[in-house]
Amino acid sequence: MKKLLFVFNPHSGKGLIHTHLMSIIDTFVKSGYEVTVHPTQSKNDAFEKISARCGDFDAVVCSGGDGTLNETIKALMVSNRRMPLGYIPSGTMNDFASCLGIPKDMPEAAARIVEGNLVTVDVGSFNEEYFTYIAAFGAFTDVSYETPQQMKNMFGSLAYIMEGIKRLNTAKSYHVSVTCDGNTIEDDFIFGMASNSTSVGGFKGLGGQEVKLDDGVFEVLLIRMPSNIAELQMTINSLLRRELDSEYFISFKASEVSFHSDDDLPWTLDGEYGGNCRNVTVRNNYRAVDIFAPAPGTIISKAEP
Repeated sequence: MKKLLFVFNPHSGKGLIHTHLMSIIDTFVKSGYEVTVHPTQSKNDAFEKISARCGDFDAVVCSGGDGTLNETIKALMVSNRRMPLGYIPSGTMNDFASCLGIPKDMPEAAARIVEGNLVTVDVGSFNEEYFTYIAAFGAFTDVSYETPQQMKNMFGSLAYIMEGIKRLNTAKSYHVSVTCDGNTIEDDFIFGMASNSTSVGGFKGLGGQEVKLDDGVFEVLLIRMPSNIAELQMTINSLLRRELDSEYFISFKASEVSFHSDDDLPWTLDGEYGGNCRNVTVRNNYRAVDIFAPAPGTIISKAEP
């Protein structure tokens, strides 16, 4: 009998996993798995549990938000274990699940896992850390981890918007030099990211209109610091219209990109605090993880209009 480790965050989203838990486990058992279940007890518990035990199983399934998925993928990368990964999204935004087409309905997501369709996706390195779909600094990147869980449970994605509005008038610029393929860009930026997803904080299109999850490159976006309130408003308008070719934005694709700042630069990795770093190298680990997704073959995600 195949063995499956199922790790879930009982507090993710509105805790709805409790309503579906028996149905999910029953789906796995009926498909021929012997299931070991572990509810996470604290931050990094998913990483520690999977790192220690993944060698005893044929597949790993995690349920939670983007942070739980990050811990799971990081555990597989650190353990150097190439094994099938299933994801049942139960967080507030679930950006990467949306990009993969994984259903938000949890029993339905479990059903798609046992169908056995695997796709291979790239994974990012952030110095010595790993991230699943985004490493970012600057404006609004702290919203996801500073928004109280109670607000997320009550208001869902609106909670992020409410927290983001508070930061509009306090957007700080960072003087950063960005190096890729021997070329360096140096300027004052209010936002920067390297991503492998069409959805960031629920916002579609930041990576462009077409994103391949297994092409070995990230979509890099930098937003220059506006010189006045009028330019700030024009920048926001261009962002909302996804006009990333305007003068306020720099965008390109890269398999490796380095960032340097003379001051501490606060980073976010998959919606979680990634630390203050002055020197960062982001690398793409080409087709590093196999994940169950609804449709077989290469995933190509297109941003919604």
